Amino acid sequence: MSALTVDHSMGDSPGWDELVRIWEETDAPEGCKVEIIEGIVTVSPAPANDHNFIAYKLLRQLTKTIPDDWGVYQTLGVAVPSRSGLYIPDLAVVPEAVLQEEPGHYVPLAAAELVVEITSKANANHDRIKKAAGYASAGVPLYLLVDCWAPGGPTIILYGEPKDDVYRVLQAGKFGEDIHLPEPFGMTLLTETFPVS
Repeated sequence: MSALTVDHSMGDSPGWDELVRIWEETDAPEGCKVEIIEGIVTVSPAPANDHNFIAYKLLRQLTKTIPDDWGVYQTLGVAVPSRSGLYIPDLAVVPEAVLQEEPGHYVPLAAAELVVEITSKANANHDRIKKAAGYASAGVPLYLLVDCWAPGGPTIILYGEPKDDVYRVLQAGKFGEDIHLPEPFGMTLLTETFPVS
């Protein structure tokens, strides 16, 4: 992953509007993901096939159980200006009305009911630490981290009960173990088909 840093030579760090302008004007190759993580514009390459397979399997399971007026989005920008962050989670469950009410290319992160990140080798620490803190600080009720590159082997961690910028671990397991999402989802995610590289 390459990072495009913001020029701070003018003194104060850029404000939110300036960061968003830089993000919008970043000319990244087709398929790359451009995010703002703690005030730094980052560009990540397109995800690997295993990554896309996991995202699709989760998307299919989630769409079967969420309310009709919610959506599961793969390329939705979610903003948390208080942390100088604009993320594009691998999956975000957000009420449809939010997308209809918000102009532009992103929605407030606080509107998400669930976010899912699937780690890539180059971005695993962002997903484990920086973005997790951003999701918690915005009050996203549930954060599902599918950590394909965990030191002890591929794991899935469900975080909840956000307080400040910290989550509590609600459940953790290895690929192949089921993960229960509490209400308002009230469902079990099956992971037995997740590839182990």
